[in-house]
Amino acid sequence: MPISARNVFKGSVTAIKEGPIHAEVVVTTPGGDSIVATLTEASVQSLGLKLGSTAVAVIKAPSVSLMSGAPEYRFSARNQLTGTVSAIHAGAINSQVTLTLAGGSRLVAVVTNDAVSALGLKTGEAAIALFKAGHVMVGVPV
Repeated sequence: MPISARNVFKGSVTAIKEGPIHAEVVVTTPGGDSIVATLTEASVQSLGLKLGSTAVAVIKAPSVSLMSGAPEYRFSARNQLTGTVSAIHAGAINSQVTLTLAGGSRLVAVVTNDAVSALGLKTGEAAIALFKAGHVMVGVPV
């Protein structure tokens, strides 16, 4: 499936928490990495999402923030995934940073070169990816 977003996590729906307007849907990869998405109830119904459904979670790389070191604060971002920096590709202004998550999935963030420097990001070092559940799109096979 060609798509411009760099982060496409194939997996299955492992949780659905429904509400009157929105639902929280968890897509878990075969390696155990879980992505939480906030969708409208209408989307849950139109996609036919049920526990065990095959699905993809899609996150655009610029929607991912990174954090390094021991957290000093708690954040409202529903997705906070710890990984190891496996690649950093610097551009003129921004860098593409790839994390390998515990379950083996790779997640890409686009952050400024200044952020890479300020966070002390280096290949082989731990980092945390943060992104809001509202920035996650969910897709199902046709």
